[in-house]
Amino acid sequence: MQDDKTGSSIYLVLDMENDLVHADGPNGKAAYGEQVRGRRILEHTRRAIDKARAAGVPIGFVRVGFSPDYRECPPASPIFSGARKNGIFKLGEWGTEVHPDLGRQPGDLDIVKHRVSPFYSTTLEAVLRAKGIRRIYCSGISTNAVVQATVREGHDRDYEMVVLEDCCCGLSAEEHENAIKSLQRFCTITNSQDVVFE
Repeated sequence: MQDDKTGSSIYLVLDMENDLVHADGPNGKAAYGEQVRGRRILEHTRRAIDKARAAGVPIGFVRVGFSPDYRECPPASPIFSGARKNGIFKLGEWGTEVHPDLGRQPGDLDIVKHRVSPFYSTTLEAVLRAKGIRRIYCSGISTNAVVQATVREGHDRDYEMVVLEDCCCGLSAEEHENAIKSLQRFCTITNSQDVVFE
């Protein structure tokens, strides 16, 4: 096994797009918006991104989105079936752009997904393998959906998984806390202040 070194890790920022986390987005005045503001998710995530960049760890932004005609959107999905009706998660529009406060840069990895998991029908694993990634730091919204899916699938694909707890939230504090408890068997839990990117 090769020694740990910079270049074997990545920080995946999950679903931090305007439709979900921006104050002017459709969820900004709803439960997600309250949790994002109350837990200072944007500030904590930006701090983690800046630390990762300083350590030379690449950043990957994972975004959920669909073509303008929603051809990839599963009509029977309890999570995604409302996207077409509400006109959200439409690729090429403001809603699927990464929140501007997170400082996305041209060289950052961009993974577009059409389901909860960033591994399903995307280029993520091919890119991770090509880059020799063995450790995935991750955070995002929501804790009990994309974060859980990323951790569980990443674990089963033999990646070392690390979750930044203070950069995640659910629809409620209870939902978030329950999700974190269920993930502890599959990953290391840390936060934006204590994390050491390596």
